[in-house]
Amino acid sequence: MLTVIIVGVVIGAFALAVGALLGYLTKVRVSKGQVEGAERSASSILDEAKSKQRETLLEAKEEAIRLRSQVEAEFQSRRDDAQRLEQRVASKEESLDRKLEAQERREQESSRQQEQIKQEKAQLEELRQDQIKEIERVSGLTAGEARELLLKEIDEEIRDDAARRLRLIEAETKEKAEGRSREILATVMQRLTTDVVGETTISVVPIPSDEMKGRIIGREGRNIRALEAATGVDLIIDDTPDAVALACFDPVRREIARVALTRLVQDGRIHPTRVEEMVEKAREEVEKTMTEAGEEAAIEAKCTGLHPEVLKTFGRLKYRMSYGQNQLQHAVESAHIASMLATELKANVDVCRRGALLHDLGKAIDHDVEGTHALLGAELAKRFKVNQEVVHCIEAHHDEVEPTTVEAVIVQIADAISGARPGARQETLEFYIKRLEALESVATDFEGVEKAFAIQAGREIRVIVKPETIDDMEAMRLARDVSKKIEESLEYPGQIKVTVVRETRAVEYAR
Repeated sequence: MLTVIIVGVVIGAFALAVGALLGYLTKVRVSKGQVEGAERSASSILDEAKSKQRETLLEAKEEAIRLRSQVEAEFQSRRDDAQRLEQRVASKEESLDRKLEAQERREQESSRQQEQIKQEKAQLEELRQDQIKEIERVSGLTAGEARELLLKEIDEEIRDDAARRLRLIEAETKEKAEGRSREILATVMQRLTTDVVGETTISVVPIPSDEMKGRIIGREGRNIRALEAATGVDLIIDDTPDAVALACFDPVRREIARVALTRLVQDGRIHPTRVEEMVEKAREEVEKTMTEAGEEAAIEAKCTGLHPEVLKTFGRLKYRMSYGQNQLQHAVESAHIASMLATELKANVDVCRRGALLHDLGKAIDHDVEGTHALLGAELAKRFKVNQEVVHCIEAHHDEVEPTTVEAVIVQIADAISGARPGARQETLEFYIKRLEALESVATDFEGVEKAFAIQAGREIRVIVKPETIDDMEAMRLARDVSKKIEESLEYPGQIKVTVVRETRAVEYAR
């Protein structure tokens, strides 16, 4: 058994050896074939590389030849340009040389002419000196004396001519200025006319029936006393049907009382507590109305941007009157007039407009504070940062401060025009009658005057004289004397015409 195993092992080993030998022989044969293939491939690659090398060398030689030709052509072109530039430079040098030569010739000629001019001037100076000596010999005066005499005559002549021209210019200026000023004032007044609100110290509140009067008075008069105490206004309850009058010199308090009483009448509940509530609400409403009135007036006058406190105080002028003229309307009217005057006179329109609008600002507080309304208004405006030029217009509009600007003078003029133009203010009947009586009494004080009549609203007075006492010459003298006395003793707007009438009547009766 062991022998069999050994034989088997030997046979296996032999078989393995034979297999390995056969594998090795097969591998060697395959390797030789690959080597030969590789050699053939390398040979073909080498041949191909040599062929490409030859082609590349040929191409490089051709490119070198082409670049050389291109460089030679460019070099030739630049050489041609350089030659042309050299030719141009040479031409310019020749031209410059010619110009320099011409300039030298002109300078030589100029020097020669200047020398000739000097010689001629010297000759002229010699001739002038000879002429002066001859003139001095003939006239018997030296040159200095002759010059002084001539200058003196010329000076006198110029002074006389200047004086004549100055007088002529002054006369023309006065004539034109007067006409121009009248034209400007007339134009401004014609362009702006507003209605007049009549001055009053009494407001009337309508009531539905006379029974309401008793309710307004209240038990033992407590309601009316409460209303008068809360508003500072006097209530006048008389026989006037369906109406109650409110009397007070302060228009703001009178308006507050009117609004409060109107609301009480509409509500029907009237007692002291309700009166106080209504008065307080009316006061707030009136203050709001005044503020709105100030804002509307500023917008109408084109004066926006004012401080709210200034507008609130300014709005109080809605209830302020002066000689029948509403002060708020007067302020707006003055602003329009001032702006038109400033436009005509080339002044600062905005300063004139604002100064004229606020010139009576102090009237809204002058009954509460000591001082004139012009200075109070200026102080109030200054406190709320109003332009200093506008403040000056306010404080100077009544000459309490000397006006130093054209705008301040224009505001004065606008204020005067608005207050004095025809129809701007209404006089009370009593004052009007007194003015006419004073005018007539001035004329009747003269001897020989029979009667005197003021006509045309006091703009003319007719004086009837006794013909047996006053003759025609005396009538003329009387007219002059009456006019002078009126000027001295009375104050009046515009002018007053004095007409003296002397007539003789012969009367007979046929029987």
